[in-house]
Amino acid sequence: MTSDDSDLPLSGILVLDFSQFLAGPVAAMRLADLGARVIKIERPGVGDIGRGLAFAGRVADGDTISFHAMNRNKEGMTADLKNAGDLERVKKLVLQADVIIQNFRPGVMERIGLDYESVAALNPRIVYGSASGYGDTGPWKDRPGQDLLAQSISGIPWLQGSRDDPPVPVGLSIADHLTSCHLAEGVTALLVRRFRTGRGGLVQTSLLEAMLDLQFELLSTHLNDSTVTVKRNGPNSANAFLPAPYGVFPTSDGYLSLAMNPIPKVGRLLGLDSLQSFSDPDSWWSHQDQIEALLSAHLALETTEHWLDLLDAGDVWCAPVLTLEQLVDHDGFRAIEMTQQVVRGDGHTDSGRELTLTTTRSPIRIDGRVLRSSVPAPKLGQHDAEITAEFLEARSLA
Repeated sequence: MTSDDSDLPLSGILVLDFSQFLAGPVAAMRLADLGARVIKIERPGVGDIGRGLAFAGRVADGDTISFHAMNRNKEGMTADLKNAGDLERVKKLVLQADVIIQNFRPGVMERIGLDYESVAALNPRIVYGSASGYGDTGPWKDRPGQDLLAQSISGIPWLQGSRDDPPVPVGLSIADHLTSCHLAEGVTALLVRRFRTGRGGLVQTSLLEAMLDLQFELLSTHLNDSTVTVKRNGPNSANAFLPAPYGVFPTSDGYLSLAMNPIPKVGRLLGLDSLQSFSDPDSWWSHQDQIEALLSAHLALETTEHWLDLLDAGDVWCAPVLTLEQLVDHDGFRAIEMTQQVVRGDGHTDSGRELTLTTTRSPIRIDGRVLRSSVPAPKLGQHDAEITAEFLEARSLA
């Protein structure tokens, strides 16, 4: 971070990050982006399993690029939580911490003696953030808490694709990322309460709860009218619960998305007279396949840019479907300034050469300030000596 970080909202907050892989580490990273000091605590010699689980098989300086991305802006400490001496050191650190983040399976932290009740007995002001796969009770609580598995149990894959497709999961770790947002949200809310009352507290969320919350429109509708169910539509449809023209359509050089728009207006702007007969909004449901087939055949005749010029002029909700390469090469991507560089110094790399990686920044602006930091993910145990000297030497639990 930079010299004016003392003005960030969470400046002065000390976070102990015991979590692994994605939901917990990203929640802790979000707190770091807002000014908190985050110490990542890992097993000696092994570390976070995320160091070795490579996204697209890509590794830099012994750690996966995804690990670098989700653990930037942190310090690193090693501790064997099953070792009495190391556990004593960690508890000394707990005495001085403001926040704990953990995402072990239910029962693990209780067996170690670092569950919320045990930690709160040491430090009643602690804010304890806990993420699991499926909550702490019920028949799923001991199942592996992994993104694809949580998506699958939640039913999300039945909302993607068309009627002829098998279940289609979201192609990103959406359960993990949303859980990280909810966890960080809960932690910051409890920090506000602690400011008012002096009392800490426990925040709990899970991958499954994040996936169910994502479906609040569908679940609320179905729970109040059980006749509403998932019925995926034709190959162009982008939502099982919205009528034509809502979908993605091929053009001569790519794809075009159309959102909620009156069909006759779309037909007039596109020069597709056959759509004028669908003036009744009910027909956008009952003749959805027919409308989408007409649009698909017509839009394929010209380029995406050609159709955008016509539709944008008529204030129709539409957008090009960009590839990854088109996105990062676009002026719009550059204008939003969504990237930053993190630098692992030459004294902390396996090669002895400085490592610079480009990653995304926090999507939040504070008082107009874009939040950036060049602080990299730590090497395993990189800050053991410094943390010991600052927090643990001559410190008693009494």
